[in-house]
Formats: sequence, structure tokens, C-alpha cells
Amino acid sequence: MVTKADVQTFRNLNAETWQCIGMAQTFVLIAGRTSRQGTTLNESKFGSEYLEETQTLWMHVQDLAALGVEPGARVRVRSAWGQAEVVAQADKRGELPRGLVFIAYGDASSRLMGADTHGTGMPDSKGIDVIIEPLHTK
Repeated sequence: MVTKADVQTFRNLNAETWQCIGMAQTFVLIAGRTSRQGTTLNESKFGSEYLEETQTLWMHVQDLAALGVEPGARVRVRSAWGQAEVVAQADKRGELPRGLVFIAYGDASSRLMGADTHGTGMPDSKGIDVIIEPLHTK
């Protein structure tokens, strides 16, 4: 598990250092619904399109490059509550600023959230500190 001290240590390293050593970087995760997720949910929650939508992490193209990750490659995302392995893609619409990543609600996002709902029935899903590392396959 990632502790707050780990996150602060990661934040203290600059982007050039990360690029040189080819390691993980810290980001802020937001999770939410997508229109594609909604339309594919009507077909099947276990269908390939729904699973693809809920297991894709969207991020700024420069953040992908800084991690040394090509669009479509797999990455490990770790938070204080758990981890998930997902596909990383570049945000094509340019809506995500550097340092902010998005994933649709689903199994992968649930693994990264805490259980505390603050009495609302829904755990925090915005502003989660995460560490993203490339999964290099050979």
C-alpha cells in the first residue's frame, strides 16, 4: 500500500528525474461515468466494450511520454487502498491537464477507492493520490 509519506516523496522528484530513471510517478485520479460506459452497460456489464471502458486510464499525452508508456500499454495504478492494472490511453480531447488522470467507474476504480462513504453511501472517487508505473512486458 502507498502511504502519504510515499506520495510526498514521489511528489518531491521532478519530471526529468522520473524520465531518467523510468519509474512510477504520482498523479491525482478522478473516477466517473462516461457516456460509452452507459450505452455498453445496457448490453452487458461483462461485455468486451464495457470492460474496455472501465479498464482504461485516460491521461495527458505528455504524462504518458514522461512515464515512457505508449498509448494502449498496461500500467499499474496504486493508491493508499489498493491497486489495479489497466490500459493507459492519451486523452484525445485535451480535457485532462498534466498530473490528472481519469478512469470510469468499475472494478478497477473500486480497487483504488477507500471504503469510507462519510454517510453518503458512495466512497470518495475524486482527488485520489495514485502512483502509476509502467508494466513493461517482454
